[in-house]
Amino acid sequence: MEPTMNGTSTRQQRGLELAATRTIRQNGGLWIVPSQNGAGTYRVHMMPKIASCTCPDFETRGVTCKHIFAVTYVMKREQNADGSETVTKMLTVTATTERTTYPQNWPAYNAAQTNEKSKFQSLLADLCGGIQEPQTRKMGRPSLPLSDAIFSATFKVYSTVSGRRFMTDLREAETNGFISKAPHYNSIFNYLENPELTPILQTLITQSSLPLKSVETDFAVDSSGFVTSRFVRWYDHKYGQVRQQHDWVKCHLMCGVKTNIVTAVEIHDRNANDSPLLPAMVETTARNFQMAEVSADTRDTPVKRMPKLLNDGEREALHNETARPVQMPRPLQRRPGDIFQSCV
Repeated sequence: MEPTMNGTSTRQQRGLELAATRTIRQNGGLWIVPSQNGAGTYRVHMMPKIASCTCPDFETRGVTCKHIFAVTYVMKREQNADGSETVTKMLTVTATTERTTYPQNWPAYNAAQTNEKSKFQSLLADLCGGIQEPQTRKMGRPSLPLSDAIFSATFKVYSTVSGRRFMTDLREAETNGFISKAPHYNSIFNYLENPELTPILQTLITQSSLPLKSVETDFAVDSSGFVTSRFVRWYDHKYGQVRQQHDWVKCHLMCGVKTNIVTAVEIHDRNANDSPLLPAMVETTARNFQMAEVSADTRDTPVKRMPKLLNDGEREALHNETARPVQMPRPLQRRPGDIFQSCV
């Protein structure tokens, strides 16, 4: 431990003596400090967080030497030739970025969060109640009602838990009267893999958006991938090795920009392009909504596919191969250059 003198370390005391008895001057970014015992000088470099000195004490021990302490005292108090003193104070300024905040209706927010799960089941049961049941078989074990199967599969995905852990929620849904019978978790997985349910689910998505048809007039379109549990393998000829990764499917959707309600969905393989599916989603949405504007990036709307959404007069506005904004008459106005704002 370094010896102290009246609570001050020896190096600090000697640095104070240096600052009081010797002339310490600044040369550019360095401070020239005379040696206390000889005629030589040492160079001190003061940086915002650290300091260095050319004296043997600092170079061999790496500690704050008396020369650094001396410069610190001089920086705090400089003596002018006329006898006046100039005090230099070092201030640390922290830049802050002002963020725009919006008021939150906490009572409504808390009520929505605490009742979301029960409200979701109620709305889902009403939505599934309109599903037309297929003709039942006269022989064999009676099949699960289609409305219960879709309710269970949709509720399972909403819960984000495993099929076995989800069974508690499903039994509670049966007790509350949302389904007639809780199916086995393996039956839920079988229904999730049944391609015959795809058109039914697409119809339910369209029906769930209808209550907001008077609110939404502007829409956005984009796609996103969902990873599956299956793997795909291929041989990489460039690096001479077999590679593998999770397979995934691609979800193309159109949604309203105010409420984020989904109005049209297309599920395809991972290599499906976005632009061929745009006309179908616009057509599906236009059946139920008064469309004023559709926003997408240029990947979704290349010029060669835009004429499918334009009339004869608007096609003449496409002079080159750049997807620049094209004005379209009401009720459909297309802006292909707009950047899609994430709303999922």
